[in-house]
Amino acid sequence: MKLPSSVCRPDSDGSSALLRSRLRDMTVDDGFQIKSEDDRTDPPKANAEIAVAEHDTLKYRLLGPSLTKPGQDAVDQQKVSEVIYNASKGSKFFNNEESRDKNLTQKIEKILARKRQLERIDLTSDLRRANDYITELELSRDLSQIVVHVDCDAFYAAVEELDHPELKHVPMAVGKGVLTTCNYHARKFGCRSGMAGFVAMKLCPQLICLPLNFEKYTKKAQEVREVLAQYDARFQSASMDEAYLNITQYCADHDMSPDEAVSQLRAQVFETAKITISAGVAANARIAKIASNRNKPNGQFRVASDRATIMAFMRDLPTRKVNGIGRVFERELDAIDVKTCGDIYLHRAFLSKLFGEKAFHFLMQVHLGLGHTSVRPSEEHERKSVGTESTFRDMSGREELRAKLRWIAEELEKDLARTQHKGRTLVLKIKLHTYEVLTRQVVPPKAVAAADDLYAYALPMFQKLEREIPGMKLRLMGLRCTHLKTWIFSASNDPFLPPPNPPPPRPSATTAQRKPTPTATNGKSGPSKTTSKPPRAKNAGRKWSSSSST
Repeated sequence: MKLPSSVCRPDSDGSSALLRSRLRDMTVDDGFQIKSEDDRTDPPKANAEIAVAEHDTLKYRLLGPSLTKPGQDAVDQQKVSEVIYNASKGSKFFNNEESRDKNLTQKIEKILARKRQLERIDLTSDLRRANDYITELELSRDLSQIVVHVDCDAFYAAVEELDHPELKHVPMAVGKGVLTTCNYHARKFGCRSGMAGFVAMKLCPQLICLPLNFEKYTKKAQEVREVLAQYDARFQSASMDEAYLNITQYCADHDMSPDEAVSQLRAQVFETAKITISAGVAANARIAKIASNRNKPNGQFRVASDRATIMAFMRDLPTRKVNGIGRVFERELDAIDVKTCGDIYLHRAFLSKLFGEKAFHFLMQVHLGLGHTSVRPSEEHERKSVGTESTFRDMSGREELRAKLRWIAEELEKDLARTQHKGRTLVLKIKLHTYEVLTRQVVPPKAVAAADDLYAYALPMFQKLEREIPGMKLRLMGLRCTHLKTWIFSASNDPFLPPPNPPPPRPSATTAQRKPTPTATNGKSGPSKTTSKPPRAKNAGRKWSSSSST
């Protein structure tokens, strides 16, 4: 399904007719007003067109982030969007998505107004700077490596089908409330990951949904990884069911072409794990990722490692196909008539001023088909944060919510121990039953990693939110540590082992006057301090961000 043309297709002057009509009484920065003759003579008609267009963009938004998943190409997305729209209309989720869609539309109006201003000034210096950056990027192009992106086909569903072969030829999905994946038979009906189960049942009444079994999936993923390690011992796991490999050395050592090596790898995975994988082969990871979706399921696609082939491959590629461009950025780019990666070049002088330097650099690399060629284990990449979160049915009980917060702190402690990090900043995330997301952060006086400390510093932030939002009802809660500090993991600081017996304290004149350190009771505890309350941390309870999420 394409973006609604009534909103997103610009006229010859680069603006959208409908969006211009919505701006008819809006004063922009330079003082002029946009007011057409049609707007003055027939406002009810214009308002009706606006309402239709708003619903069109909302319907597109409701299709979700998994719209480009393989298996969706032959689906009538217009019909799917109508089903989702009607099934969710009036719900808290619908109201939240409607609000976010309106906010995005307003943001796009400002982008278009800004672009009209830029079109009236001399952008020669911006154009020259963009061209210089392109030249710089071209000098960095590396065509010597063979990078592969492998992706298991409908992984969770494929693993379940091994235990339930009778489900191989019927629509089935994994996940109850929300689908985590579905097989290709279900995708023909428009079902996809991230979709609410009741909506999926309306699209495909015969859909069979199975509960999640992460232990089973983890075991199967390990079988796949053992095969990948034979081709690149330093492969990079992107998730449980996908990975990047650099097979340059393997092809040279075994005198094999990239196509032959990848075909052999896929056959070996099937023989070992009894599931299929698809692969993309290219000169860098970005193109390999895109290519791996070309011949799904159980296929492979290679983009030849020469500049002309790469530029041709990217020229007509829809922007949404690029990892890093989602439904929001897609709409923003579409509004200025950037629909394909080839269109980026035509608007290169505007990009930094409309979307910022970071987005400008990203888009120019996308246009040129550039990406990283070094592949290394995920553990070697610098981590920005470590976090965990949990989604659940609407919850409002005071003790129930605190028990959930304590559980999340314990889970985060395990993740921090596994990655050997402590966090200098602790972030609390909640999602209200209205789907609004709120986050708060605190900077403890020391880096934290133990569940007791995580809970003790998160609880005041949570209590403050309870006071701000009486009767608070949640559907998601999470904790995340940022500004990480490496923690050398050893038995002495293993949170899963009892601490060693400390040496007896030296006698001193003040020993008898010290108060005992409080200990955890009833699942509640605090940092190792001499008071029963956790110390007041810097910026405690400070608002970090507030946004909405689906």
